[in-house]
Amino acid sequence: MKTFHLPYGKGKVKFSLPAASEATLIEPVSPPASKPVSLVEALESPVGSPRLAELTGAGQRIVIVTSDITRPCPTADLLPPLIAELSLAGVRDSDMKVVFGRGFHPGHSPEQREHMVGPGMFRRLSCVDSDGLDIVFLGTTSRGTPVEVFTPVVEADLRICLGLVELHYFAGYSGGAKAISAGTASSRTITANHSMMTLSAATAGAIKGNPLREDLEESTSFLGPTYNFNVVLDTERRVIAAFAGDLTASHRSACDIVDRRSKFSLEKPADIAIVSAGGFPRDINLYQAHKALENAAGAVREGGKIILVAECPEGLGNPIFSEWLVGASSPDSILDRIAKGFVLGGHKAAAIARLRKRFRIALVTALNPDLSKQSGFEHFGTLQEAVETAIAEEGSGAHWVVMPHGASVLPTVK
Repeated sequence: MKTFHLPYGKGKVKFSLPAASEATLIEPVSPPASKPVSLVEALESPVGSPRLAELTGAGQRIVIVTSDITRPCPTADLLPPLIAELSLAGVRDSDMKVVFGRGFHPGHSPEQREHMVGPGMFRRLSCVDSDGLDIVFLGTTSRGTPVEVFTPVVEADLRICLGLVELHYFAGYSGGAKAISAGTASSRTITANHSMMTLSAATAGAIKGNPLREDLEESTSFLGPTYNFNVVLDTERRVIAAFAGDLTASHRSACDIVDRRSKFSLEKPADIAIVSAGGFPRDINLYQAHKALENAAGAVREGGKIILVAECPEGLGNPIFSEWLVGASSPDSILDRIAKGFVLGGHKAAAIARLRKRFRIALVTALNPDLSKQSGFEHFGTLQEAVETAIAEEGSGAHWVVMPHGASVLPTVK
């Protein structure tokens, strides 16, 4: 037998295939062994920009925008060297504020904020969630997006974006300007920008010509000076690359690393893909775990099967997403609904509906079985059960693709 282990929540699940099965394992490429990545050196050698110590000084207000709890951004590791660099420039703790860019996601408890930044930084710095109602209107992009951003971010003398750079199914990549233009913007701004996800050029691994990513970056240009500090992680969530400096140039350097690790060309499509969202927090709810489905679609033949492995301890994760998804009469009914008017939350239900029209999708999850089925999925409580069912459907000669870290790889067929 061939046995595989996949992340699931904060642990792992395993499954086995017959030894004669044709199975392709797709995992992010590990970089060559070298000295550990130094976050301090990244700050000392910024890309396309002077050091922070030359950009700011005593008395200036600094806002540090970072990810919310649904992202595995190592904020607690990034803050100490960043704050040391700012302190070197004479910036006082009282003039710094950490903003969790939660976009359309729920807010955080004080305990969650402390967990994300670490106890020491939580005691030193003001840490707040972005508020999509406390905003300043800055103008309108060339594509018609009204730019409304959280007031403290607008009023700062310098903004610093922290982020994890990885594939994103319609913004091309996470990180960079997305921290502000999606993380700290109003629902009106996010809705206008994210409505571009329906355009064919808004896809994973694409920046040039991606209207949604270009609109995000144009939105951020309405603000004053903005600095970037982004990292790339391996599958064990260790930092394998770090770039600081110019918002765009440093982000592109990180994207280059992601490309070399994550893009794969397959000789032929698989009949069945087994894909894990990557464990916690990527599978904290179905709203987040869905991203792995998008990447798995590139590896499977039309009409084939995708088995998504996602614990989803917080359920579906978004009330609008849930209302659109649960009990819909068909995928077409969801797609008809989004065609009549783009709605945040509904957009992910529509993305799943598009996939359901192309593939058979099973869900291995801790979700209530009735909820899974009402959402349009074939439900399984164990991964091996899902695998045995797929073998019965496709036969022993089926070609399998296994993706333990589905959000971090982008397979395509030649």
